[in-house]
Amino acid sequence: ASTKFGPFQSTDKLIQLIRPKKGDKVLDVACGTGAVIEKLIPKVRCTGLVVGADTSITALKLAKKSNKKSTNLLFINMDAEKFSFNGKFNIITCQYALFFFPKALTALKNMKKYLVKSGKLGVSVHGNNVPFFTSTLNAVTQFIPDYILPGAPALDRYSTKNALKQEVKKAGFSNIIVKDFVFKYSPGKFEDYWKNYLQYIPKPLKIKLDSLEKSEKRQLRELIKENTKPFTKRNEKIEFPWEVLILTAKNE
Repeated sequence: ASTKFGPFQSTDKLIQLIRPKKGDKVLDVACGTGAVIEKLIPKVRCTGLVVGADTSITALKLAKKSNKKSTNLLFINMDAEKFSFNGKFNIITCQYALFFFPKALTALKNMKKYLVKSGKLGVSVHGNNVPFFTSTLNAVTQFIPDYILPGAPALDRYSTKNALKQEVKKAGFSNIIVKDFVFKYSPGKFEDYWKNYLQYIPKPLKIKLDSLEKSEKRQLRELIKENTKPFTKRNEKIEFPWEVLILTAKNE
């Protein structure tokens, strides 16, 4: 994902707030395809080290491919709740993943364990104001009440400053600061937004969606369109606000 658009503009903000410097050892938990890693490498320079950890081998392969020139970079296939290292890190980052961890508190405690004394934690999560998700979700749940699968991660799990702060505090961190940012994101016109939704919907949910009558599917589409109207400009392009919370904390 490009760090110039929508919520991924938070990558630069995260880097600014955690201030990685030359020689730092940094762990990026749930690194995905490497958006944060790309920004970390030039900061820690050749004397530093960046480690990207993720449970998805596919994501790690993509991250490796886009950073293949870097010599101070390691990728590891491991779980945030269970990872272990011989050494410790100066900084640990985690962007758009904390809400996915079934035992987020365990993951945070694990991160603390592998931070040096006064090491820094940087976490980004989606805030409350993300109509990119809610425009669809609020409409779909009217037609499919059990659309959200039991045990599915809630993207809004830490969408308030307090909820995020309390979880990190429980893990034993101090100097906790949560900043709030609102970025703009355009998925294009409504047709683009709708097609994109249908294309990337997970299979179990697609089955539920396909079980709707044709007329219901039409109604659903109209309802989603209605939800996007407050964000639709004169040129018919949608421009959503996208709230992001970025937390920094210390291991003291």
